[in-house]
Amino acid sequence: MKANESGFEITQQQGAWVIRMWWPTGPVTGGPQRITIEGAEGASARDVARGISTTVLRRLDLPGAVKMAAETGPKGREVMQELTEAMQQAGETAGALLENEGVSEAYLAVLAAVYKTAADAGEAAPVQWLARRIKRSPETVKGHLKQARRDGLLTTIAGKAGGELTDKAKAILAARTATDD
Repeated sequence: MKANESGFEITQQQGAWVIRMWWPTGPVTGGPQRITIEGAEGASARDVARGISTTVLRRLDLPGAVKMAAETGPKGREVMQELTEAMQQAGETAGALLENEGVSEAYLAVLAAVYKTAADAGEAAPVQWLARRIKRSPETVKGHLKQARRDGLLTTIAGKAGGELTDKAKAILAARTATDD
């Protein structure tokens, strides 16, 4: 890892190529914002002249780089630890709401918020992670998330875990926070 004035880089080498991935300073919640690929020092001129192949791109270890950036980036460990603890607590809150209120709007809003946060934080299997927190099966959690989407609390991102909280979900969460104070 190499820090610079506005962010930091993780570097990987694939054959004749050096791949540099850059993140801005702060918590790492996803992939890099910039990737550069250059011929490696000492690489054969023949390999560099052929250009970057799809094999080089397929071998790029983006998940490993994201994990390394999150763990070792500036304040990365502290931020990730705080986020993990907050997510666990929020997951337990969702479980308690389910026990006390059943599948209520408040429960679905909290569930959607925790799911979004877990997905945004790079949790590899956010549904399974959440299922463990609320002590339900992954199938039950998937069903509840579908209901949250049908009820207009969570949007869908095609082909990806997560989504965005809707204004309706944000209002429910804000009302809960106001009554908890």
